Amino acid sequence: MFVNVLVVLALIVVVLVVVIALQPAEFRLTRTSTLAAPPAVVFAQVNDLHKWEAWSPWAKLDPAMKQTYEGAPSGIGAVYAWTGNKKVGTGRMTLTENRPGEMVRLRLEFLKPFACTNTTEFTFKPEGGRTAVTWTMAGRNNFMGKACGLVMNVEKMVGADFEKGLAQLQAVVEKRTGGTP
Repeated sequence: MFVNVLVVLALIVVVLVVVIALQPAEFRLTRTSTLAAPPAVVFAQVNDLHKWEAWSPWAKLDPAMKQTYEGAPSGIGAVYAWTGNKKVGTGRMTLTENRPGEMVRLRLEFLKPFACTNTTEFTFKPEGGRTAVTWTMAGRNNFMGKACGLVMNVEKMVGADFEKGLAQLQAVVEKRTGGTP
């Protein structure tokens, strides 16, 4: 009887490991919003990591969060690092590429509660006097990421944060421009 239970448990574990291993190795999460501001204004807000606190969906989750800046004050080479509670964790962003008014790309490194490295990109596309801002995060799922994806809807959770961040970015840039491009 005991041996049968162990065999069944072993089979369940093997099936679970196989199911997890077969989950997608890569992910891509994208949200877009159209803002009543010119691309140059939106680009300036994203290209300067010091300005993210005004609109980042995670900035206010931990009032005691420690933040540091390194490298260039803005643009390529700018680095923002944080250490906070379990809601924000520990990590760093490095601005790796930009094209004024068009795109900002960052290397996003999470250190805690789990380690992973992703690429985050913002693109800015003029649309009839407004700017379509697309926020994308892409990366690879390790085994733990694949396992988490079975029990949590990461697309929905992080997507909601991106939507909140884009809405807050919209409020910041439209206040700055008076809501007119």
